[in-house]
Amino acid sequence: MGTYYLPHLKELEAEAIFVIREVVAQFERPALLFSGGKDSIVLSHLAKKAFYPAKIPFPLIHIDTGHNFPETIQFRDSLVEKLGVQLIVGSVQESIDKGRVREETGVNASRNALQTVTLLDTLEEYKIDAAMGGARRDEEKARAKERFFSHRDEFGQWDPKNQRPELWNLFNGRKHIGEHFRVFPISNWTEMDVWQYILQEQIELPSLYFSHERDCIVRDGVILAHSEYITLKPEEKVDRMTVRYRTCGDMPITGAVLSSANSLEMIIEEVATTRTTERGTRADDKRGETAMEDRKKQGYF
Repeated sequence: MGTYYLPHLKELEAEAIFVIREVVAQFERPALLFSGGKDSIVLSHLAKKAFYPAKIPFPLIHIDTGHNFPETIQFRDSLVEKLGVQLIVGSVQESIDKGRVREETGVNASRNALQTVTLLDTLEEYKIDAAMGGARRDEEKARAKERFFSHRDEFGQWDPKNQRPELWNLFNGRKHIGEHFRVFPISNWTEMDVWQYILQEQIELPSLYFSHERDCIVRDGVILAHSEYITLKPEEKVDRMTVRYRTCGDMPITGAVLSSANSLEMIIEEVATTRTTERGTRADDKRGETAMEDRKKQGYF
C-alpha cells in the first residue's frame, strides 16, 4: 500500500471541521463569535464547509463596541447575507446606557475591556452553551494555554489551571447548569497558515487587510487610525500613511503596519519576513504583562 499524504492545510482544515461538528453534536445552542477579522471569517468559511450543502446551523454573534472600523461592519453585514445565517449583535453602548459598565475616560480610553460584560450578557440572553471563536495559540501567551474546548464557570470565568485533557481529540463538553464552553477550532493554526488558507480558498476579506492610505497618528510606537474615537495629545500630529492591518479590532487600539502589500501573495511574503507578532500592534495588550490572561479570566474572548 502507498503512503497517504495530506497537505498540512488540508490537515488543519479537517481538524477544524471535526471540532466544529463536535460542537454541534455535543451542545444544544452553539454560536460563532464573529469579529469581522480574518480568523473569524476563516472560521465561518470552515463552518460553511462543515455542513454544506445545508446552511450553517448556528448564529453568528458580534459584540459591537461602537468603535469598529466602518469597513468591518459593512463586510459583516455582506457576509451574513451571503451565508444566510442569523446575526446576533451585542451592543457595548447599550451596556453603558444600562449602567452595566462604565465608560473609560482619558486619552487612552478604550471600550475593549467593556466587551466582556456585553458578551456574557448576550450569551446568557440567548442561552448559548458553546461559543466558537477564531483565537489561535500562536497569537499570545495566554491563548497558548487554552485547549480546544475551554470550560467557563457560571460567571463566564476561565481557570487556566483547571482544563480538561484532550487525548486523541476526545472532547469533554459536560457542564453544570449556567456554565458554558468557548471552543477554538483553529487553535493549532499559525498566522501564516491562515493567510495561505485564505489564498488557497480565495476567501474574501475586508479592505483593511490590504495596503491603503489612511490618516494616522503614532502613539507609543503604535500606528493608530485617526478617528472621532481618539483624543489627540498635544504633541501628536495626523499624517497620511500607506498602511494595512494584521488584526482587526477597535479603531482606538488596533495598530496598523506600514505596508505596500496589496495582494494575498504580497501579504504572505511580508508575514514570512516580519519579526513583530500579530498582536504586537494591539494597544490593549500593552497595558500589562498579563493583560490578555487577566481579561480572559474575567470572560473575555
